[in-house]
Amino acid sequence: MLRLFEPKFPASTQARVDGQPVQIAVRVSARARSYRLSIPHQGGPVLTVPRHGRWSEAEAFLNRQTAWLAARLKRSAGPLPFAEGAEVPVRGVRHRIVGTGKVRGRVEALLVAEGPSLFVPGEPQHHSRRLTDWFKAEAQRDLEARVAIHAANLNVKVKSISMRSQSTRWGSCSSAGRLNFNWRLVLAPDFVLDYVAAHEVAHLVEMNHSPAFWATVRRTLPDMERGKAWLKAHGRELMAYGIEA
Repeated sequence: MLRLFEPKFPASTQARVDGQPVQIAVRVSARARSYRLSIPHQGGPVLTVPRHGRWSEAEAFLNRQTAWLAARLKRSAGPLPFAEGAEVPVRGVRHRIVGTGKVRGRVEALLVAEGPSLFVPGEPQHHSRRLTDWFKAEAQRDLEARVAIHAANLNVKVKSISMRSQSTRWGSCSSAGRLNFNWRLVLAPDFVLDYVAAHEVAHLVEMNHSPAFWATVRRTLPDMERGKAWLKAHGRELMAYGIEA
């Protein structure tokens, strides 16, 4: 009797989170040495399994991670628009959004009795646009400063630096020396923005992610692992800011 080939791992599975089924994609990796559960910037949870692993072990691992999964899904449950009274991080420090009620003026980040605050002029319906423009300008200034340092360290020339609003990427680099960055990096602590700046500048030396590339990043930023780890743990949360509900 001819038996059809059955894959070792399913393409997807389900987990019960707070009593509700959650669909989880299964990705088989030849490089993975252990089981890993992650939530990409876009899409649902992904269970990564080693090519030589066992599905019974993968299921047992997944069952142990349901509490973690529930917490992460709640933290990234929906968009976080810039609205009156909401809190948003600025270089890693949470600020409360306060409308000034004034027709004209510029956004200001001030420390007042109630705590760090962002004072935004204009009508409430325009606060999101005004804040996004302000964040882009702040990110541009911070990234230009850090890129200049890393470019000098690695002896490369940068042609241009632009802010983007990608939903899945923190930065990109062209062979012509044009660097693009996600403006939401200015929401993160300074060392995170610095890591992404070093990462993209290093691509002007190595246009890949080989060991030589990572050695180049570390050459200009010895503490690169700190920013890399923070972004891996919290990047998804940052991507939700500034998106209208």
